[in-house]
Amino acid sequence: MPVAAPRALAFETLRETFERGAHTELAFRAGAERLGLAGRDRAQAQRLAYGSVQRRGTADAAIERLSGRAIRLLDPPVAAALRLGLYELLFADGTPDHAAGDQAVELVKIAKAAHASGFVNAILRRAAREREELTEALLGDDSTPEAAAVAHSAPLWLARMWWEELGGESARSLLAAASEPAEVAMRAVSAEARADLVARLRGEGVEASPAGGGWPLAVPEAMTFAGRVGDSVPALVAEGALTPQSRGSAAVVEVLDPRPGESVLDLCAGPGIKTGQIAARMEDRGHVISVELDQRRAAEISAQASRLDLHGVSVFEGDATSLSLPEGFDRILLDAPCSDLGTLASRPDARWRKTPRTIERVAMVQERALLHAARLLRPGGTLVYSTCTISRRENEDRIAALLEAVAAGLVPPLELHDLGARAPGLASPHEPRTLQLRPDRDRTTGFFIARLGRPAD
Repeated sequence: MPVAAPRALAFETLRETFERGAHTELAFRAGAERLGLAGRDRAQAQRLAYGSVQRRGTADAAIERLSGRAIRLLDPPVAAALRLGLYELLFADGTPDHAAGDQAVELVKIAKAAHASGFVNAILRRAAREREELTEALLGDDSTPEAAAVAHSAPLWLARMWWEELGGESARSLLAAASEPAEVAMRAVSAEARADLVARLRGEGVEASPAGGGWPLAVPEAMTFAGRVGDSVPALVAEGALTPQSRGSAAVVEVLDPRPGESVLDLCAGPGIKTGQIAARMEDRGHVISVELDQRRAAEISAQASRLDLHGVSVFEGDATSLSLPEGFDRILLDAPCSDLGTLASRPDARWRKTPRTIERVAMVQERALLHAARLLRPGGTLVYSTCTISRRENEDRIAALLEAVAAGLVPPLELHDLGARAPGLASPHEPRTLQLRPDRDRTTGFFIARLGRPAD
């Protein structure tokens, strides 16, 4: 039986992700281009690939339950075929049971693991026969961190951390949201442009809506989409009329509130989405300095500025913790490197790449970058610190450490603004003057946002 191209690409993407450490999105895109997949075939392949990567934790628990073997003892292509087959049997609609099993067997044969074809066939046939019992055992209980890690396919350390920091109810809700489809959101260059684009796209049958009605951090330029976006939206992105950006990400610049004529520093800018938003808010009047350590991402920022015809943007390649810059910025945004735990729905492999060591490593960078940023702010200026994660060590603890440094005289005076008073429903439970957006509650990226001001002389 020949293997269908979408399933072959999903299998290849799984292997690239877990055997070779590739990023799922990049591996999938490269494979789709090589195979020439487009339209429905590409969409099906993406659903299978991304879903199988996300649901690895649940699938592995099923494999161990059905086989009595530890997942680490299986040959990698065998594990990949079983993960894909179990995803189709337990989570995907429209695949006949026999097709999921037969295609998995063919995949292990193609991968030169034919010796395991009988084993794969037996496991998947048993999973199909016992689907109801298996589903109840794996997904029916999330009352403990251990059970929730299986039910929602998350690393156990993450389930335990959220349980400890946020309580069981919030942890379960966040873990469930991490495997739900992420919002499809875009930003126009202005509120006026958004209105025109929404009307135009609706006329073409695209379900586009202005984002945020009633949301306390609504961004006038933001819009969301339901259903298929067709060819119109990618074309508008290519020409610069739309920029892919979650409402949570756009809300960071809404809080920064840059004004025309100001001097603004975007200190960890790659890939430059917020730099472009800042410059657009300033009507390209004033100066935006965009700093990025990675050479490739710095080049992306420069290319975006050119594409959008932004003349007031200067890109510096350097380290946000130590790059020599002039003091006296009106506004500074430090959207710091982080563990990305607020983006798990849109990055299928992110949950498997992070560890507690990741958090400790980035927290040290965040602390140094915050101290550096604080010294560059002018009297009367505004500093916004943000991350796209949900982790007390990277968020509220970093603000507490900065305020301790202020009290010790290590940096000039700063006052923490009360963003919770503006948006009580979004306030962090650990520091209510800061905000913690949540994918489960707010249906957008899980951003942390804090704003501080330097008293005027």
